[in-house]
Amino acid sequence: MTAVRTSWCFIDGDYVEEADTCFPNVSPVDGGPVSQVAAAGRPLVDRAVAAARKAFDGTWGAMGVPERAELLRRIARRIEERADDLAWAEVEDTGKPWAQARDFEVGRAAANFAAFADVIAATGLDSYLTELPGGRRALNYAVRKPLGVVAVIVPWNLPLLLLTWKVAPALACGNTVVVKPSEETPSSAALLAEILAEAGVPDGVYNVVHGFGAGSAGELLTTHPSVDGITFTGESATGAAIMRAASARVRPVSFELGGKNAAVVFDDADLERTVDGLARSVFTNTGQVCLCTERIYVQRGVFDEVVAGLAGAAKRLRLGRPEDPMTTTGPLISVAHREKVLSYVDQARIDGAEVVTGGGVPELGDDLTGGAWIEPTLWTGLDHGSRVLREEVFGPVAALMPFDTEEEAVALANDTDYGLAAAVWTTDLERGHRVAQRMRAGMSWVNTWYLRDLRSPFGGSGLSGIGREGGAHSLAFYSEPTNVCVQL
Repeated sequence: MTAVRTSWCFIDGDYVEEADTCFPNVSPVDGGPVSQVAAAGRPLVDRAVAAARKAFDGTWGAMGVPERAELLRRIARRIEERADDLAWAEVEDTGKPWAQARDFEVGRAAANFAAFADVIAATGLDSYLTELPGGRRALNYAVRKPLGVVAVIVPWNLPLLLLTWKVAPALACGNTVVVKPSEETPSSAALLAEILAEAGVPDGVYNVVHGFGAGSAGELLTTHPSVDGITFTGESATGAAIMRAASARVRPVSFELGGKNAAVVFDDADLERTVDGLARSVFTNTGQVCLCTERIYVQRGVFDEVVAGLAGAAKRLRLGRPEDPMTTTGPLISVAHREKVLSYVDQARIDGAEVVTGGGVPELGDDLTGGAWIEPTLWTGLDHGSRVLREEVFGPVAALMPFDTEEEAVALANDTDYGLAAAVWTTDLERGHRVAQRMRAGMSWVNTWYLRDLRSPFGGSGLSGIGREGGAHSLAFYSEPTNVCVQL
């Protein structure tokens, strides 16, 4: 029998080969073992935070912006050099297709470090020459100070991408970090520690503790008195719990939480382009992206055509092993998550939905029966009050509903407790601008989806989060300006 490797915590520049307990990391492809994971209890969390504090108070805290920017560029180059290793770590944990992990997620991880190297080097702060009575003057200028030790908690859907999206600006601003990856996807965070060390990041700047949330490493980290800020991506309920923990010491938080994202398709849309875009926005990463579309509102005149086109796109998806170049779609992250998604499939049927395609577990052969596979699924005929249209499902599913007028479409899209993303499909760009700006969402796309400029604001409102990251917006969270006033 082949030995199963262990994912250890990484503290103060080295892997710590000890643990309070271990738990299994299981492949969502076939249910087989990937690794065992060393869970951190209070002693290891305390050590990680202490190491981060020591590094912050030491040479890292004294490092200037040009040195940090160059270090981030070295990290980006080293990620590119070890792209295959990182991609396999993602594939083993998540089961997503190799091409998606290698070309998109690892590429974006490198881009995150390179982008924030440029941002921190180029972004200035306020300065004012203040005129005073009697001809006197004063100079007011701001300096940027890091928060200190930042807790970084990331989810399982895009583990490396979202991890680097947070770590890169945190380090750019001069913070140190303690990372708690999802218990479902521990591998890339542990491997990134090795890569950062190879790039020259000092000991203690980047630390990793494994474990779960409540009553485990996540709660120990977010309630730790020596943590100065918390950034989290994940479920809305977890974000609310973390916010309660952070409020005791009034620590800053940045949350990107769930979404129940809408797409609005007008009857003048380029339908071939629209159906292709909708297929991406519904089924990418098996629907396990916070920005994925789960509600599609289509103007009545083209409703049947869009339903048929999207159903055809769903049926052309190829489910299979991640290393197969023909595979387009992987499994859900776990069998437990599949049960959650299937519960919404059952609820849709109870609520009178017509299942256009999917709605079950596919037959993929005996070697994959232990995996978390599910069919891409589309519904019509649901009432807007159905739980399926109110709650985030986080799977390869979407409900389509017709509308008649622009006002009706905007009202339906905005009838949600979430506010993360929206997409508008129309060839009338005046209407595209108008409707996109009326969406109660942090991000609105017109005739595209998931197209990002890393300098632009990223985040949501309502149950979708608090705060904005991206470019200078990230610097505003991971650092604090201090004003200096000098009378001349």
